[in-house]
Amino acid sequence: MEPRRTFLKKMAGITAGLVVQPALVSSCTGPASDALGQILPLRRLGQTGEKVTMLGLGGFHLGGMDEKMAQETIELAIEGGIRFFDNAESYQNGKSETYYGKYLVPKYRDSIFLMTKTFTPDAPTARAHLEGSLKRLNTDYLDLWQVHSLQSTEDTNQRIQNGILEVLMAAKESGSVRHIGFTGHRSYEANKLMLEKTAIFEASQMPINVADAVQRGFISEVLPILTNRKMGIIAMKTLAAGRFFKRDNNTAHLDQLIPDRITLKEALHFVWSLPVSVMVTGVDNPTQLKENIDIARSFTTLNNESRMALVDKVADLAGLDVEYYKK
Repeated sequence: MEPRRTFLKKMAGITAGLVVQPALVSSCTGPASDALGQILPLRRLGQTGEKVTMLGLGGFHLGGMDEKMAQETIELAIEGGIRFFDNAESYQNGKSETYYGKYLVPKYRDSIFLMTKTFTPDAPTARAHLEGSLKRLNTDYLDLWQVHSLQSTEDTNQRIQNGILEVLMAAKESGSVRHIGFTGHRSYEANKLMLEKTAIFEASQMPINVADAVQRGFISEVLPILTNRKMGIIAMKTLAAGRFFKRDNNTAHLDQLIPDRITLKEALHFVWSLPVSVMVTGVDNPTQLKENIDIARSFTTLNNESRMALVDKVADLAGLDVEYYKK
């Protein structure tokens, strides 16, 4: 492995060209609004022609809430100016999609960007997943449908060989899906291989956080490719799936990254200072969502020096103990 400072200097060169450019962000200078009220700042979703709010609500944690809290969280997202909503058929056995289908879509479908995913490795099941997702979400089309969670290069090859890409393209041609993409949070090699194998995708979702920037990872290896292709970039695990805060008997040797090293605001502003279209946030309750909305409204771009200073603060802790979801 490269010495830490050498790597950070290399990262500085890579990220210098990845700061948010006007082509990636809407030109609005004041608060934007729609029929539902004031919305968060908009960013372009690659070359799809879509503009999405810089913050989106994640579906996974929503399915772990009771119904009342899930409804409250959805309503708070709308009130707070969020218009991008993430989900997957596998989240809580469809419970997360069902919550959206009951409390989000009937009232707000015309004002939101709705996305879900399929985790299957075979084409027939993918077609069944799409049908099930549309039914649970109570809609006749998706704004974005994604291949979910590439696990390895072998997994990438298997899904391609099994006809998953043809299913996505057919769904787009039929009008059931407007745009297609893929996700992966375990292996940046799996994501890179998918990009090498095909150019059909319009968006991609992956971990983007200050710890990932320390070593070879999604920011250094995949983000430049997505940017060069002008794809929509969806950031997830911006707090390492909660591990930035985690401290228990199994990780007692770790210091928290937040608040011991960096603040929550710094962690999120770091991500938004890269050319991401939208950051998907997974929250456990409405209070957490409100905090993230407030941080989004306070966003100002961090320059390269400020970003690298944050990376340096957490460099000694980065690795699989923190980003445990990687292979």
